[in-house]
Amino acid sequence: MASASTPQVLAATRHWLKPVIYIRIRCGVTWRDFSEAAKTTFVEVATKQFGKRGRPTNVSRTAVLTGLARRDVRKQREKLEGSPESLTGYVTKASLVLTAWHLDAGFLDAKGKPLPLPVEGDGPEPTFATLVRHCSGGDVPLSTLLRELRAAGAVHKLPDGRWEPLTLNYLPHSIYETVIRLWGSRMADIGATYVNNLTRTAKVPARFERAAVNDRISKSALPEFRKFLDQEGQAFLERLDAWLTEHEAKNDAPDDQVIRLGAGVYHIQD
Repeated sequence: MASASTPQVLAATRHWLKPVIYIRIRCGVTWRDFSEAAKTTFVEVATKQFGKRGRPTNVSRTAVLTGLARRDVRKQREKLEGSPESLTGYVTKASLVLTAWHLDAGFLDAKGKPLPLPVEGDGPEPTFATLVRHCSGGDVPLSTLLRELRAAGAVHKLPDGRWEPLTLNYLPHSIYETVIRLWGSRMADIGATYVNNLTRTAKVPARFERAAVNDRISKSALPEFRKFLDQEGQAFLERLDAWLTEHEAKNDAPDDQVIRLGAGVYHIQD
């Protein structure tokens, strides 16, 4: 069987990246954040998983594998060693605007509170337009930025037409931290299963991965499908949980004899 070409791999990557990018945009994460996180992860994976005889990959080989300059590889390795926290990096225009509105003296009243601002004006008084220009956001239409901030519950329009900020932070749509952590874990689990199946040798068993999908289902069947999946999927997972509990290792079992094991069931719908 022919090996996948680079364009084919990139096309498949774009396909599964779409839901990932969707969540990132909803959470206010920009492409710069994603780019920096991808760069760091490229170095992390190349270093830890492509070494020889159990040793980490050296800087030169990591640079060849990732396409990064050696100085960039060293920089990313220092970042990985120095802090386990998530990358912050570049922030959105909306976040910059809210921060300046709350902290910049030119947009605060005598008590240090954010001034209500008209969208535009001819006088010397500060306006939302001058605030956006102050944040180097002249390339973003004012109406678009206000609409996004309003949809996120970050600003409020007063009866006189001026706008006031309600929050210091910009988060387009709230998604609980625990849900994001669960999302990351589940995406990693599915990805790890595919990595095993795509790269395994003949001596390594494939991990179970199946799907039952039909692209000609009537929309009217959706409620019935949800009910069916809730019942049958839950029944399967309860049997699986009982099996896992039965085979759980004893508390004094050595760490190298314990693994994380399980299976997931999820609803597929375009």
